[in-house]
Amino acid sequence: MNCEYVRDTYKVPAEIGRRVSVDGKLGIIAEDRGHHLGVNFDEDKPGIVIPCHPTWQVEYLEFGTVRSATKSQQRYTRYREYGDGFDSFIDYCRWDTDPERPWNS
Repeated sequence: MNCEYVRDTYKVPAEIGRRVSVDGKLGIIAEDRGHHLGVNFDEDKPGIVIPCHPTWQVEYLEFGTVRSATKSQQRYTRYREYGDGFDSFIDYCRWDTDPERPWNS
């Protein structure tokens, strides 16, 4: 879903990849967060996504390109998702670096 709920509910032109100005800060919509926009602000590192309400001081601009998260940010995101299933962090690291994982190919 590409911000479908936000577009239908709030009648705004929200889409992933659209540049926005939120309270004067420039950024780009990077994620669909249900009833919020996931915005990566220009001043933040790639992969840092902040939830923003779609009508609170948001100005919708042209389309841009979503910056990719760094490898360490991607690894940390996977750890937050899968890490509880391991006895230790080193066990998680061994699992994460296995060449058979799709992100390691």
